[in-house]
Amino acid sequence: MRSRTDPVLTRRQALTGTAGTVLGVTCPAIGRAAGTVAPITIVINQSPWFDGFQKTVELYQKESGNQVRLDVNPFAGSLEKQRTAVRSGQSPFDILVINGGYFIEMYKGGFLTPLAEIDAGFKLDPAIYTFDDSVYWDPAAKRIDPKSGQLMTVPINPFFPLLEYRRDLYQAKGLKVPQTWDELLANAKALNDPPRMYGIVQRGARGAFDVTYDVLPYLWSHGGDIFADQKAGDFTVTVNSEKTLAGIETYLRLAREAGHPHTAGQTQANVIQNMATGHAAHIVSNPVTSQFDDPDQSAVVGKVGFAPPPHAPGYTTAPPLGHWLGGIPRNIPPGRQKAALAFLAWFQTEAAQTAYAKNGSPPVSRAVLQSALAQQDEFRWMPAFAAALPHARLSFVIPESSQVLAVTELRFNQVIAGDLKPVAALNTMGAEIADVMTKAGYRAPRLPDLKG
Repeated sequence: MRSRTDPVLTRRQALTGTAGTVLGVTCPAIGRAAGTVAPITIVINQSPWFDGFQKTVELYQKESGNQVRLDVNPFAGSLEKQRTAVRSGQSPFDILVINGGYFIEMYKGGFLTPLAEIDAGFKLDPAIYTFDDSVYWDPAAKRIDPKSGQLMTVPINPFFPLLEYRRDLYQAKGLKVPQTWDELLANAKALNDPPRMYGIVQRGARGAFDVTYDVLPYLWSHGGDIFADQKAGDFTVTVNSEKTLAGIETYLRLAREAGHPHTAGQTQANVIQNMATGHAAHIVSNPVTSQFDDPDQSAVVGKVGFAPPPHAPGYTTAPPLGHWLGGIPRNIPPGRQKAALAFLAWFQTEAAQTAYAKNGSPPVSRAVLQSALAQQDEFRWMPAFAAALPHARLSFVIPESSQVLAVTELRFNQVIAGDLKPVAALNTMGAEIADVMTKAGYRAPRLPDLKG
């Protein structure tokens, strides 16, 4: 997908539109933002939730008369544009939509303006989730800290994976929603009928933060991890632990016994497409309900159910946060910073978040996620989302995450493709990650090599 920078609506279109309607979706009246402000540009990635965000931006323009341009890119392209922008003389972007895997790089580098420096009275709405406190940063201690830290960002999107399953097939077969991975495997095998139907389709393709993200729910829900405890500052490399091995073996067993024959080549788009076309009984993925329930895009309208990702016995569900945060660069003029904050202040309101949900994107507001909307079949994913969210956690709290991911993306993909045995891959990862961290100045001992 090529990058583009397009005005979502012109000012004239914004002012002549119907205030409470976005592409046929009726939303509560939100009211005008606080005054007319300078036009802003938001750099953002193309993703399954982008359409919902774009429609909500259109609503902001209609309600406020303020202009917003969206610079839309693939995941890696958006990241590189942001890195270049904050290091330039003046950023061309007023809001950076930053992924949960990379925001620490922006915090630690001092590239974002603390929001209270723009407006001393600005606060995060109490209903907005902080997503493992990732909106706060203590620059002196160089750590996430909701008590001593400054508010740096406003959450934009809360994505983390859910188990998505064919509830119509569950009803026909008399299956129960699984809580453990073993129960999921049994259900997946019961529905596996390739090539017409795969019991489960998993993402295994290498990318910027792709296969690692989809493997983490398996690792964490077996007690495994890449490091011992990042938030506590313990960077002992534990990727080659017995618990991590158990997690990757569970992933492989599902792929082998009830999965897609080419799991190592499956991208996020492939996984979603398999479900949308009726060829997957299960996926563990960020929910894209607007696509699954759109008759123009889906053959499974109304047929997909949602649940927290499974876990191993004795553990809880453990989805990784793949959320997105909106930050304002330091290297833009004060007028543009105030204009950017005006949008973020509007975006966090309950009315805007309700519109966001109705436009097809999960909200970042507890008030909306636990509202009466959750009782409607259209929003049937909300109870699962609310149940899993307290267990969702940050994948990385280090600016070197991209270097670590370069290791894990390659090695996990090689394991899934059958090019490396799990034990050999985890031992190799352990050595390579320890080397990355040691060179970056961390104390990062690693576990002894796994045997076998």
